Amino acid sequence: MKSREEAVAYCLGFQDVYEDYPFRDANWCVIRHQKNRKIFAWIFGKDGHIWINVKCSTQWRDFWRQAFDSVVPAYHLNKKHWNSIILDGTVPEKEICRMIAESYDLTSCSKKSPTSK
Repeated sequence: MKSREEAVAYCLGFQDVYEDYPFRDANWCVIRHQKNRKIFAWIFGKDGHIWINVKCSTQWRDFWRQAFDSVVPAYHLNKKHWNSIILDGTVPEKEICRMIAESYDLTSCSKKSPTSK
């Protein structure tokens, strides 16, 4: 996963979500839950790469940051609960998907795992 289109398409594969542009800026796309409107993925371009901000549990936050140089404290969000994944090809797609799924679960009102992933 390296492009905005791939990231958005993957996120839209989760159950009961939609794409939104809250800042009226095409660079900033968010993916929200339909029921509670909470955001689980912030997708944007920065420094020549696509970035995805994802919510993470505090138990995993530092693990991801230490495991991959391209997982950093979230850009423009609470760094205690959010990480940024820089899509530069160094983080395996399986791990990107895992982090996105965790963010989906953490922000879901039902805390139920996605059925389509």
